Amino acid sequence: MNLSYFISKRISREQQQGFASTIHRIAIASIGIGLAASILSFLIMRGFQDTVKQKVYGFNGHMVVTKFTGSRSSEEKPMNYHVDPYDHPEKYPFVTHMQEFAHKPGLIKTEQDEVLGVFVKGVGKSYDVNAFRSSIVEGKFFDFPDSGYAHQVVVSKIIARKLNAKVGDDLVVHFFQNPIRSRKLTISGIYETNLSEYFDSKVIIGDIRMIQKLNDWSDSLAGGLEVFVKDEGPEKMEEDAFTVSEAMDLDFDVQLISDKYVQVFEWLNLISRQVNILLVIILTVVCVNMISIVLILVMERTQMIGMLKAMGATDKMIRSVFLFNGINLLIKGLVLGNLLGLGLSALQYYFKIIKLNAHDYYMSFVPISWNWEVVAVLNLVTLFVVTIVLLVPTMVIARINPIRAIRFD
Repeated sequence: MNLSYFISKRISREQQQGFASTIHRIAIASIGIGLAASILSFLIMRGFQDTVKQKVYGFNGHMVVTKFTGSRSSEEKPMNYHVDPYDHPEKYPFVTHMQEFAHKPGLIKTEQDEVLGVFVKGVGKSYDVNAFRSSIVEGKFFDFPDSGYAHQVVVSKIIARKLNAKVGDDLVVHFFQNPIRSRKLTISGIYETNLSEYFDSKVIIGDIRMIQKLNDWSDSLAGGLEVFVKDEGPEKMEEDAFTVSEAMDLDFDVQLISDKYVQVFEWLNLISRQVNILLVIILTVVCVNMISIVLILVMERTQMIGMLKAMGATDKMIRSVFLFNGINLLIKGLVLGNLLGLGLSALQYYFKIIKLNAHDYYMSFVPISWNWEVVAVLNLVTLFVVTIVLLVPTMVIARINPIRAIRFD
């Protein structure tokens, strides 16, 4: 058995009570609380990012394809959506789904005789209802008939509240065109993304064939295409957008959703930076605590250090004793930190104890996104950084004089 490890184990057994025991508990607690706070912070951060991205991407896809237009009209310029990536998806393995859409502005009159401006987003049979279903809070998504168009729509909870309407009620939408046309539609479902600034306050979802008929478009025309790709990071998405753009005519514009809603994604990046700063602060506090604790342990064992030196032990061997002792405390702290961090995360994940203001945070409770790679990295970073830091206080051992140390009281 390694002599340094043997002495370290004997010291640990002898320090089960008294002042040294209190120091050990403080060390374990500081590491455990620090790691637990880091795990909670990163899982919550990932939860925020994943939840908001899922809402944005579920509503728009990862990128949109439209035709270039020089006008400032609120309606898109019609395009033939039967482009190569749409008709031959097997050529583009990074594309998971494509769906056509069209927007048309309209007005709805409320019961209070107020006028509510909305955008009707027309979608077709290719629409990925599953990606949007998590946002539906009442009713269901409407069915597409074989002929004609669906006379049902899905409205947001905000719009339904303003109209004092519920699932099954009718509403009349007046569309901007010459002459103005009106359509009586039935509410089949109510959605809520909490992204009211972008979607909930102004968008209702209907059948694209209604918009095609209102605009006198053929069945092959739409306002644009929403493209879903494998979410492999911003750089990969830019490459995918370039590949899609290369496969289309020059008058087509391919825009990443992260660029279209840049404020939302900048906010998510800001959260990442804040959590990274918090991790640095936590590691700094833990490291300072460990340096102080190891120094105290060294001072408490000054006589033992003097005797070991007098018996011929090298500074390296004595430093290893306290290094093993520190690593033992570190491992216990990591175990405690994982139990606390993962335990509290599980409580929030299953019981949603901490609530949020959905208007400000885009969700009604603190989200948890399980990412075991992040948990593993946090454990490894804490283990590596604190182990390196433990070398600093043990350097004091080299300056201890054996004779003075033996006389030390």
